[in-house]
Amino acid sequence: MDHRLPEPGDALTGVEMFAGLEPDVRQRVIAAAVPRTYRKGQILFVEHDPGDSLIVLRRGAIAVFRTAPTGERAVLTVVRPPDVLGEVSLLDASTRSASAEAIEDCQALALSRVAFMDLVHSNPRILDAVMRSVGGLIRRLTEQNADHVFLDLPGRVAKTLVRLAGDSQAPMITIELNQSQLAEMAGGSRQSVNQAIGSFATRGWLRTEGRRIVVTDVGALRRRAGMADR
Repeated sequence: MDHRLPEPGDALTGVEMFAGLEPDVRQRVIAAAVPRTYRKGQILFVEHDPGDSLIVLRRGAIAVFRTAPTGERAVLTVVRPPDVLGEVSLLDASTRSASAEAIEDCQALALSRVAFMDLVHSNPRILDAVMRSVGGLIRRLTEQNADHVFLDLPGRVAKTLVRLAGDSQAPMITIELNQSQLAEMAGGSRQSVNQAIGSFATRGWLRTEGRRIVVTDVGALRRRAGMADR
């Protein structure tokens, strides 16, 4: 999928957390942030690292995951522009609750906890957006838990693909995610996920192109996942 940079001149364009700030305050935030570039496959941080910065993603995609003692990974979400990550540990001054890996080449801005808390103190309205972000995280985790109870694996694979497709209305949607990463997101073995993908391909709902998945019938995947049609 094509994830473009925000409009030139303001690196915070489209970022809900900063939408209510006055232009001069937004410029101060941008000036305080540090540009970061992450290569595909690069780890941004791991669980229990110090939560010392908020990351505003401008280009690319980042997988947020937890790791079991056995080494197995469970992907909690995939962050895409203009979303942010790391806000939870900034709020409670605790360590990172999950790890993050760039699954595409990424460009981002990193805002230190000191700069972020100064911003919150001088602009309390930003807390509304922060709380909405945290609330969205809680709802997403609750829904994922329910999916593991009520959906079979093919249903979870279908739902994961629908989420990754986002709001695109294009007849074909390319998802830059290999089947191992998809297995981590759906909570199943790679072999089982491959079987589900093969079944969906046979039905004409998608096709695979190397390390990419091209979705050709989002509606069918939504129905398989038990999601309401739009």
